[in-house]
Parts: sequence; structure tokens; C-alpha cells
Amino acid sequence: MMPLLKYILIFLLFCQFSSCTVAQTRLYSSTNKKAIKNYEKALMCFNTINPVSGKGDLKGAEQYLKKAIGKDSSFHEAYSLYSNVALEKGDIENGIYYRKKMMEKNTNVPLVEYYFLAGMQMATGDYKGCLRNARKYSESPLANKNALININRMIENCVFALKALENKSDLEPINLGDGVNSAMPEYFPSVTADDSTLLFTRMINDEHAPLGTKQEDIFVSQRVDDQWIDGFSISDNINSSYNEGAPTFSSDGQYIIFVGCETGAKGDYEYGYGRKGYGSCDLFYSQKIGDEWSSPVNLGPPINSRHWETQPSFSSDGKTLYFVRGLTYDRQRRNPDDQDIFYSEITPDGWSKPKRLPKNINTPFREESVQIHPDGKTLYFSSNGHPGMGGLDIFMSRKQVDGSWSNPINLGYPLNTYVDENSLLVSSDGELGYFASNREGGYGSLDIYSFKLDSNVMPLPITFLKGLTYDEETNKPIPAHFQLTALNTGNVISEINANQGDGSFLITLPQQNDLAFHAEYEGYVLVSKNFTIDQLELTDEGYLLDIPMSKIKPGTFVLENIFFEVNKFELQPASITELEKVYKMLDLNKDIEVEISGHTDSDGNDQDNMVLSKNRAQAVVDWLVEKGISSSRLSFKGYGETKPIVDNSSKENKAKNRRTELTIK
Repeated sequence: MMPLLKYILIFLLFCQFSSCTVAQTRLYSSTNKKAIKNYEKALMCFNTINPVSGKGDLKGAEQYLKKAIGKDSSFHEAYSLYSNVALEKGDIENGIYYRKKMMEKNTNVPLVEYYFLAGMQMATGDYKGCLRNARKYSESPLANKNALININRMIENCVFALKALENKSDLEPINLGDGVNSAMPEYFPSVTADDSTLLFTRMINDEHAPLGTKQEDIFVSQRVDDQWIDGFSISDNINSSYNEGAPTFSSDGQYIIFVGCETGAKGDYEYGYGRKGYGSCDLFYSQKIGDEWSSPVNLGPPINSRHWETQPSFSSDGKTLYFVRGLTYDRQRRNPDDQDIFYSEITPDGWSKPKRLPKNINTPFREESVQIHPDGKTLYFSSNGHPGMGGLDIFMSRKQVDGSWSNPINLGYPLNTYVDENSLLVSSDGELGYFASNREGGYGSLDIYSFKLDSNVMPLPITFLKGLTYDEETNKPIPAHFQLTALNTGNVISEINANQGDGSFLITLPQQNDLAFHAEYEGYVLVSKNFTIDQLELTDEGYLLDIPMSKIKPGTFVLENIFFEVNKFELQPASITELEKVYKMLDLNKDIEVEISGHTDSDGNDQDNMVLSKNRAQAVVDWLVEKGISSSRLSFKGYGETKPIVDNSSKENKAKNRRTELTIK
């Protein structure tokens, strides 16, 4: 929001309890009849709205006000109206000038004028002036109780802002350049986990737009040699002559969720290309198939409603969707401050009923521009309801061990200023932030910038794993289903599908060890691996791991994520994820029979090792039978130390020999 718009909101509130410029009482500070006559003519010009421009006769009002002040230089109502005229013209500096002039010329102006001036000074970053006049208003016994709510917010913001200015960070926003930014507004960035592809919203000129000559589309830019190349429209399947924007990538880059808005012209919730919806703006999703995006699908209830849903953000595990909902009271009117952050979780039956984030995040005022970082624990958002620099500031909150959210931290100055800041997006590695701002020096009204985050507001460190999955014999891409699990907790970290066109995948990785990785696809043998991050191949493009898959046929495969205590055969809890995958493969392919075999290293007694390996194999079979797999399809055998795959000369080799295998007969 531009400072002028902030001012106008203050003006509207002011008009609710002030009569100083509406001349209802006709009791003026001036007794000069000619001054009063000119003032009333100016007021008539100001209040006579032109149906085309939507404004009064501002030029005429200025002429009469100049005459009124010329007749009485202390006529405070004339100065007040002159200030309002300047604001209507978009000239907030002169709006402040005439308010101050009024106070210089008069020692006894209405208290509400201090309220009004404080709001104007807040909107221009004059925090000292704002604080002085806001306190003068708040300390008066005549202060309006409703106005005190806003005055006290001003005071709180001014105190915060002055401290923030003293503690300025070294943050230096860098414009992303003309590959992304243009003379038109750009905002709401979203990047893939590998920071190679940028989505953003751009306002464009469009003579076919149903409600005017401009509308929003989604654009794409690729990073080449550390530069963002010229952005292009994401797809004709997605962009229309209606508004599409605020896109968010799934962690693997295979899906986007974005906002589509209807025209409001017919009242039939038409969103372009025959898309239907439920409210003024709805959330849609599209899947990437090869290099193209599918036709968007409305997420439907309960996420979309008769209200206004926008600015989505997908958790990296794909299980939680955060978004902003603004309550629409009718099709013509929306309270801009009735806007909160909601979240919904995926269930076997679809998306759950959305819930508001708690009151220490959502305020009675305005929250927007939410991002859940791929770490799953760090939330960024914009708000004008928490102490800040004025208008919308960007905040960070961290998810606690008990699932609660910490009190938000303002990202400080110079990221936050007296103008609105929003559209924050933090890269997966936590090093860079991207945001939209209309600060000076850009290409247009809103540009996208990047900056390095201060350490106290950085997310938890993560990285990413990327690769291809394919048939090991034909090299044909396979759109396999992947699941990444933390072995110490059994919690699913990420669950995705490879691209249907080329079999590519990208998974965000936490900076932790002991991870289980599974890939499955109907007709193919389950791929099971466990690893620590330092075991993977690290390149400039991230960690790489290609997954060849073999069709189900006779053969033997190691189940790498079956675990037992030393010299014991009870299955450890960390084995459950692997066992579930084996069960699913057997359940999908009911015509195959398998043998489960146990193997040990060479440590210990040969006979004891044979018994131990047999008992471990039987434990796996017993689990599968209890799960529902017919015992007639299963057999087990212990081989002890008789079939090593490497020599037992090292600790690492012994670990490879201690294994559980599945043999398809």
C-alpha cells in the first residue's frame, strides 16, 4: 500500500468523529465573512464529486481556499481543508505542510487535528513528529476512545521504528534486474528448492481484460550464470485475460498453487477459460508434465469458500497448505483488515477444514503474504497489526517443540520501512530473501529485490536432493513415488512424485543424518536406501542421486532399512517404514512370491549367527503375515555369515554384510 492510501484510511476514520471540515455546525474559527464565504465555496467544490474522475473540483477548491486564507491567515478550517485537497491530489507533503501551518497560526485547534497530522507523519516516516502529535492527542482527556486504539498503535510503532533506525542492519536489498523487473509492477516471488527457477506475478496491459486494461499474470525466470534471464509467461494453460497470481511451488517444483480471481461483472464466479469457483478469488493447482503445465483445477471446498482466498504456501512435505483468507461481507465490499492466515492439512479424505493460526500471529488487523519455509518450522508473513515501521512489515515466527508458534520477530530496518513491505520469499538454504518493494531506484512501481538474511531470522538449514528415476534396462523415465523418512523418529519428511514427463525429482533435505529413502512404482521393485547427507554426491546443483528401477522379476534385493539391535531379532521401530513399503509392493502385485533371508557378519559363533539370521528373517515374515499378506506367498531362511557380499575386514564392510534380503521367486 502506498503512503497516500494509508493516509486516506486515517482520513476516513477521522471523518467518523470530526466535524471540522464538513461544516455541519457552521461555527468557524474565523469571523471574517468573506473568508467564510470563500471557505464554504471551496467546501462545495471539494464535496461535489465528478462521476468520471471520482474526485471533487480540486482546482476550484484551491482557488477559494487561497482567497479564504488571504482574508484570514489564522482560519484553521481553511488550512485543514487545504490539506485534504492536497492529499486528494496525491501530494502528501503539502498535506502535511498545510496542517502544520494551521497549527502555527492557531493556538487552539481541535484536538482531532493532532490525530490527523500524526497519521500523515507516520505515513511518511516522520516518526518523531508522529510520536509528538500522537502523544499530545492521547494525553488529552477529550480524546475519542475509538481513535485512541489507533493512536496507541501509532505510538507503539513510532517507538519501535525509532529504535529500529538506531539499530539499522547491514542488509542491502539488490534489484533482481530487468530480466525480472519492468515498468509494470512485479511481486509475490516463489523459487524452486534449488533456487534455479523463479515464479512471480506481473501486472500487464491487456485490452481483453474484462475489468479494464490491466490484469495479473504469472511469469517465469531462470537463473543462468547467477543472473535472472528475461521472464516469460508461464503457460497459456494457466494465464488468461483474468487475474492469475501469487504462485507457490511445491518443494519438488512439480506443482504450483496460485490465485485466480473472477471478474465480478456477472456474479457467476467466472475465472476465465471456463473455470468456475466459489468466491471472489480462489486457489487453483496445476501439475508440471514434462515442460508444460496442466490445465488448472480449483482446490474446492473447504479451502475455497465464498470469501477471498489468496497467497498460498505449500509445506515441503506436501501435507500442509498455508494461505490468506479475507472475509467478504458482500460482493462489493471487503474489510481490508479482516484478513488472517489459515492452514489446512491433507487427510485421506482430502484437505481438512482450514483453521486460523493462533492470535499471537493473527491480529485484529491485516495479515498477508505468508511463507512456510521448506524447513517446516519457520514462518514468514506481513502484518500491520504487530509493532513495526508503519503499514505492512515482514515478520518471522518459529514453530516450537510443542507445535506452538513463537511471538513474531520484526525483520527490522532497512528491510521494513514506512511503506508497505510484503511478498517475502526465503530461499531453501536460508541465505537469501526475496521481496517486492516500491522503494526508490527501481524499474517500476513494484520491483522484486533480494537480500541476505540476518542470522537471527534465518530458517533452519536444509538442502535438497535431485535426480532422475528410470527403467534400468530401457532408460525410460518413471514417475515414481518417493518418500523420505527420518529414521530416528519415523516421521515422513517429504513425499512427492517424479515428473511424469522426464522422471526428474527434487526433494528438500533437512541437515540431519540417518535418512530412509524409498521409491516405488507399480510393476517395479521397491527401491530402498538409507544414508547420511555426507554420503551423497554434492555438486554445484545440490546433492545428486539417480534412481534406476527394475521391473518385478526373479531376483534378490537388499532391504536397507530393516534394523535390529545387536544380537537380537526384534524389529526396531525405524524398520516400520520399510516394512510398509514391502507390504504395499506385495499387495499391489498379488501374483509374486518372495523369500526373506537374513545375513550376519563374521563376528561371533557360526551357529549362533545362523540362528540369529533365521530369526530375523522370520520376524519380517511374521510382520507381513500379521499385516495381511498370505503366508503361502512368503518363506524365510537364515544364511548366517555364509554369503558375504564384501570381505569382513572393516566396520563398514561388516555393516554391509549384516543385511536383510528379499528374493522374488
